[in-house]
Amino acid sequence: MRRYELVVVFPLEEDQHKAGRETLLANLTANGVEIEKTEETGDRDLAYEIQKRRRGKYVLFIIKADPARISALDRVFKLNQNLLKYLFVRIEE
Repeated sequence: MRRYELVVVFPLEEDQHKAGRETLLANLTANGVEIEKTEETGDRDLAYEIQKRRRGKYVLFIIKADPARISALDRVFKLNQNLLKYLFVRIEE
């Protein structure tokens, strides 16, 4: 298993943020991903408009996962309407 940083941008609306986070956590646990750390980095301006929004809530996750699971999660996250953007970055050991 490799370590990754997962940065997720959620909408500012509380109901969409909560639904998106619950779905994200359910997808991570269903794919056997181990969450080491979660850090809320707060509300920030977006570099460009996404789904007619100029701000979003950023959350950083440090996870352990198999590389094959990352590509499966990528396909699942694309379908989640409550995620504005996400990015997986491999952490070098």
